[in-house]
Amino acid sequence: MQINKELIEKYNNPVPRYTSYPPANHFSDSFTADNYKELIQTSNTSQPEHIAFYVHIPFCKQICYYCGCNALPINNKNEIDKYIQALKKEIKLVISMLDKNRKVSQIHYGGGTPNAIEARYLKEINELFSINFSFIDRPEIAIEIHPGIINKAYIDELFNAGFNRFSIGIQDFDENVLKSVNRKPSAIPIEELMHYMRSNPQTAGLNLDFIYGLTGQTVENFTNAIQKAIEVRPDRLVTFSYAHVPWLKKHQQILKKKGLPSSDEKLNMFLAAYNLLQKEGYQPIGFDHFALPDDELSLALNNHYLHRNFQGYCTRRTTGQVYAFGVSGISQIDNGFAQNTKDIFKYNHLLNNGILPTEKGITINYEQKIIRELIIQLMCNQYINWAQIAKSFNTSAEKIKQLVNFNQDQLDTLVSDGLISYTNDDLRVSEIGNFFIRNIAVLFDPAYKLVENKYSKTV
Repeated sequence: MQINKELIEKYNNPVPRYTSYPPANHFSDSFTADNYKELIQTSNTSQPEHIAFYVHIPFCKQICYYCGCNALPINNKNEIDKYIQALKKEIKLVISMLDKNRKVSQIHYGGGTPNAIEARYLKEINELFSINFSFIDRPEIAIEIHPGIINKAYIDELFNAGFNRFSIGIQDFDENVLKSVNRKPSAIPIEELMHYMRSNPQTAGLNLDFIYGLTGQTVENFTNAIQKAIEVRPDRLVTFSYAHVPWLKKHQQILKKKGLPSSDEKLNMFLAAYNLLQKEGYQPIGFDHFALPDDELSLALNNHYLHRNFQGYCTRRTTGQVYAFGVSGISQIDNGFAQNTKDIFKYNHLLNNGILPTEKGITINYEQKIIRELIIQLMCNQYINWAQIAKSFNTSAEKIKQLVNFNQDQLDTLVSDGLISYTNDDLRVSEIGNFFIRNIAVLFDPAYKLVENKYSKTV
């Protein structure tokens, strides 16, 4: 795939990432814990029926300069223990309101660095889930791993805790790049690490995560990193675009001072990785994931059955309504979203007093649900079938088009730029259009307004 510079200049605008709809900046501070409780209670009779849990572990042994997550340096072990105790209290409060006949399809641990804390804590949390719920066949129990602070004994403990999918945050194999962004290289050679994890029959999948657009990266050395990754054949591989938001994350200013690749260099890194991965048999999933042809994500995409939540791409089989725990965790429920406080001290204090730590959120209406489904279909499956969406909401295709301010002139511009094709019945995103999928989705978002320092740019 090749993308000309004119298209980049035309579409390189700040737009939402659409990991949710409405985007998180629409969440209201007036949304309370009582509002969240109402969402939880109504979720028991909503779709999807399955339950997905997200657990946020904010602690890191050191903060990477590119980090855009809610992360905290570890000061002492007592701080971790207090947090885990509060986390378990939150879990107990929420699951007391959930229908125990519903099944768990997915558990995902993110951070921060989940493996920065003792594995026994993770096992205790997973046991809380397993003693209260039954699971679907082949559930996804996933954890993000920093390979710079892992050893085989810890990996064994993760298996013992029930994990079966591992997302390994390589980011880059070039040690000079890693040093410039304050990240440790893998403590175990990647070939050895992958072999050891695959040798356990419990492993359902191994993912490798990379970031492009970092200080010190070039097209050549990033391509070399992807080639090395391909050689160990992960089931899935992610190439995240570095999101430079120093107005939100002050430590990112360090990278600005060190120097960052230009937009052209960043684009060429992505294209080189994209073309190499395709050549080696990986299928593009969405705008940043790649999977082997027989992987569940690839099969779901081929059948327009792919889904996405804040944790990344998933299938309709493994997804569920998401109940998030921990600081900054965002619950994604049929009727809305609820986000926890980002302040760990406030989080601990509220839960020690039996209060859910909800900081903001939003209850969404019927129209917003329709827009959400449309944008999910675009972002995940690069496809919209108007009649199909209309049928699922008991309305008409014409009413949906009116709702999203369907603008034929804007779509014709996308057609002339080679980004989409469409008929009266459906819309399909081209291979190049998938790179600009956020720009396409924003045309169907009536609430979008172009505001500086609110969203990261497309490239």
